[in-house]
Amino acid sequence: MKEQNMEQLLKMDGITKSFSDVKVLEDVRLELRSGEVHALLGENGAGKSTLIKILGGAYSRDGGEIYVDGKKVEITNVDSAKKHGIRVIHQELMLIPYMTIAENIFLGQEPKTKLGTVDTAKMNADAAAFLSALELKLEPSQIVGKLNIAQQQMVEIIRAISFGAKIIVMDEPTSSLTDTEVDVLFEAVKKLKEKGVGIIYISHRMSELDVIADRITVMRDGKYIDTVVTKETSHDKLVSLMVGRTLGDLYEKHNHSTGEIVLRTRHLASGKEVRDVSFDLHKGEVLGFSGLVGSGRSEAMACIFGLRKKDGGVIDLDGKETKIHSVKDAMDHGIGLVPEDRKKEGIYPVQGIRFNATLEVMGEFLKGGRYDRKKELELTKRYVDDIMQTKYAGVEQAIGRLSGGNQQKVIISRWLLVTKKILILDEPTRGIDVKTKSDIYHLIDKLTADGLSIIFISSEMPELINMCDRIVVMNQGRTTGILNREEFTQERIMELSTKEI
Repeated sequence: MKEQNMEQLLKMDGITKSFSDVKVLEDVRLELRSGEVHALLGENGAGKSTLIKILGGAYSRDGGEIYVDGKKVEITNVDSAKKHGIRVIHQELMLIPYMTIAENIFLGQEPKTKLGTVDTAKMNADAAAFLSALELKLEPSQIVGKLNIAQQQMVEIIRAISFGAKIIVMDEPTSSLTDTEVDVLFEAVKKLKEKGVGIIYISHRMSELDVIADRITVMRDGKYIDTVVTKETSHDKLVSLMVGRTLGDLYEKHNHSTGEIVLRTRHLASGKEVRDVSFDLHKGEVLGFSGLVGSGRSEAMACIFGLRKKDGGVIDLDGKETKIHSVKDAMDHGIGLVPEDRKKEGIYPVQGIRFNATLEVMGEFLKGGRYDRKKELELTKRYVDDIMQTKYAGVEQAIGRLSGGNQQKVIISRWLLVTKKILILDEPTRGIDVKTKSDIYHLIDKLTADGLSIIFISSEMPELINMCDRIVVMNQGRTTGILNREEFTQERIMELSTKEI
């Protein structure tokens, strides 16, 4: 299909939005064509989520117009968005785990018998037709909670189609997927394109956009910057559009390892997920952890941090065997952990930035029954502002209102306040923009220069290869290899990730 003949599905023009006199969108525009994947790119806080929430009916706009199929429309709530064929598939999937695929697809629109009861046979048959159309080898009667994340994504997509969606927004759809699962998702997207569905695709993984996106619209500081054709645009150009300047060196890495062992595990075991994990961590080192989904990386760190019971093995700190029975034990030994899932495990979304940043050191501000608010505010600003350079309106702003990258900066600030020796970062750059990634990489280099030791878990091989001194590779709960920097290759890491022991 020639680009000039592609039919315009959606036009958002001059969209503006403010919260408490703070303008978060100003004269933003976005156009989507039939059968197109149109990527929406920008730093965390650029306004992407606000724009999409306006399109999906979660927020009202203050100004601007929205056109669907060339006709001006009013989108005042989620139901009105659905009536215009707009569906948003959020990063946190909105499925009911104990219900079947068919029941989830037709939730709220179940076919009925003449007696007014749910026509289960027709519902299953219609669901089977949708599954077949996307060439998915799933049964309508399967329980959704037993599917993997990629399969659940497919159910969300089918549910959107079943409601007659012609405009689908996908918000970071691959953030929790393996490479194989990403391929499945992309095949489904291609089939949607063939049916004329338009897709707005939000992702921070620019390598994905080369594969899936036809055009890219870039936003910065709540404003429209430019729309480019993907195949005609370089990554450097996109980064420049996003941050308003060339980023320079994305990674910042120097060798600060002293060789002194601060942490040693031998044959660590915990449940079925952690079977035999052995490694050393040196002072000032960035020690990477790689492995496929289910390899046990996060579970091993949870064991070290006192979140999981240790069934076997030894943990030594500074050459002495150490018993860690709780998170408090780990913290008392100078260990901190930034969790993988910041929304579920890292933040208290309705609480303010100050509370979320200083939660673990509240005792420092309570002396003799008196609360030293000035000291707390000074500490918050030193870490959240000066060290992490977080963007926010005020220290009492609910952290749930911040972009994902700025939420992550507050969580890191919290653990920097208490971590004296070892900081565990579990997928610290997942779902955040390239500028914030660069900030975190530079921070890691500075922290290790100051003598902190970092354990860096990541599913993105380029950042492991560029940021780590050594990489521990795991498979099925076991250590399968430890690579020195000169041995780093994606092929070698993948070979060890699939190695059976």
